[in-house]
Amino acid sequence: MRNTIKLCEGSEIKGEDKYCATSLEAMLDFIIMKLGKNVEALSTEVMKKETKKQEYTITNGVKKEGGPKVMVCHKLDYVYDVFYCHKIENSVTYTVSLEGADGSRVKAVSVCHRDTSKWNPKHLAFQMLNVKPGSVPICHFLFQDTIAWVPKQN
Repeated sequence: MRNTIKLCEGSEIKGEDKYCATSLEAMLDFIIMKLGKNVEALSTEVMKKETKKQEYTITNGVKKEGGPKVMVCHKLDYVYDVFYCHKIENSVTYTVSLEGADGSRVKAVSVCHRDTSKWNPKHLAFQMLNVKPGSVPICHFLFQDTIAWVPKQN
């Protein structure tokens, strides 16, 4: 709970819009204010309830969703529902079809941050990849309880 409060009350990264929504209605109001009414919600879907840790293969390619605007809402640990919604400039969303070694299928949502130059240099992504802020894009998959909001493509 302490981390949730710290995250919600902490300062934004330059170029980030953030908001902690305590209801679905508040989340939608914020999304509409930032992205407009014509939006689509994307989340990672695992087709099999229980899967073990395993290697996955991309099966049907990668599909770009929306445009350069994406708002991601992460479910946080708290005594009631709290979603940390944020938009970081210059990020792109993709959906990826994956198949596990055991045949399980996943429709995963991924976000690529093209400009990480303003991020904290101690961010875990930089440590794991042994890179510096702003040197390469950082891409990651979203958990099942995370929602990526993107403008609908016509």
